[in-house]
Amino acid sequence: MLLCDPTVPGPERNNSRAAALAGLEGRTIGLLENGKLNAVSMLRETAAVFEARHGCTVVPVYSKSNASAPAPEETLKEAAQKVDFLITGLGD
Repeated sequence: MLLCDPTVPGPERNNSRAAALAGLEGRTIGLLENGKLNAVSMLRETAAVFEARHGCTVVPVYSKSNASAPAPEETLKEAAQKVDFLITGLGD
């Protein structure tokens, strides 16, 4: 039997937020769908608003196969090189 002490702190993480964008005009949007039934449709509609209001460009949709798991590191690295910001959301 393995006993775990829930009061022991986890490993320290050095996470930081990305710098805020100065504006959205002409930016490139990435869409990350989570495998839910309506995720792609919902994200495309959201991106269309950004295109119309801010002149953004949308790149192809990135995918992850499990809504409750983080996106694969390779997917996030690729997106970070190609887009200015990433939109994700549930599509239920």
